Amino acid sequence: MSSNLFWLGCLLLTLAAYLLGDLLYQRSGRRLWLHPLATGSACIALGLWLAGVDYPQYRQASELFYLLLGLATVALAVPLHRELHQLKGLVMPVAITLVFGSAIACTTALVSAWLLGADADLLRALAPKSVTTPIALGLSQSLGANVSVTTGVVIYTGVFGALIASPVFRWAGLADPRLQGIVLGINAHGVGTARGFEISPVTGAFAGLGMGLTGAITALWLPYVIPWLI
Repeated sequence: MSSNLFWLGCLLLTLAAYLLGDLLYQRSGRRLWLHPLATGSACIALGLWLAGVDYPQYRQASELFYLLLGLATVALAVPLHRELHQLKGLVMPVAITLVFGSAIACTTALVSAWLLGADADLLRALAPKSVTTPIALGLSQSLGANVSVTTGVVIYTGVFGALIASPVFRWAGLADPRLQGIVLGINAHGVGTARGFEISPVTGAFAGLGMGLTGAITALWLPYVIPWLI
C-alpha cells in the first residue's frame, strides 16, 4: 500500500509541478526562461528535497512518464510526414548538417568543460547534452554517468537553445523555416521542437526531424567514442 501511495505522490507532484510551470509560462507571455520544463523541474527537485526522496526512487516511480515521453517523441513523425515535401532538394545538406552537428554539439561541451576542470564523471554526464531526453538517459546509463546530472543538463540545454534561437537566426540572417527547424532540433531537442511549432508548423516539423535523427546518429557513435576519449 505504501508503495502505491508513493507512486501516487510522485505522479501528483509531477503533474502539479508541470501545471504550475505552465501557468507561469502562459502568464509571463511565454517567456522561454520560464518554460514549464525548467520551472517544473525546479519544483519537482524542491519537492523531492523537502520529502527526503532521492532521484532514483522518483525515477522508478515515474517510469510511466518516461514511456509517454518516448511515445511523444515518436509521434512527431506525424507533422513531419505532412511537411515531407518540403525536404525536396535538402536531403544531402540536411544529412551532412546532422552528422557534423551532432559531433560539434557534443565536442564543444566536452572541450569547454574539460578546460574548466571537469572530471571524467562529469564529462560523461555532459556528453549526451544535445540529445532528446529518452535517448540521452539511455546513453548516460551506457556510459556509466550520473543520470541525474544528464537529465538536468539536457533540460537546460534545451531551454537555453530555444531562448537564444530567434536572436541568433536574426543575427545570422537565417529565414528559411526548414533550416531554423533543423538547427533547433540539433541544438535544443524537445524544447527546441516545441519552440519550432510556436514559430510555424514547418519549423516544428523540421525541428522534430533534426531532434530525432541527431539522437539516432549520436547513439550510434557516442557509446564507442566517449570511453576511448575519457
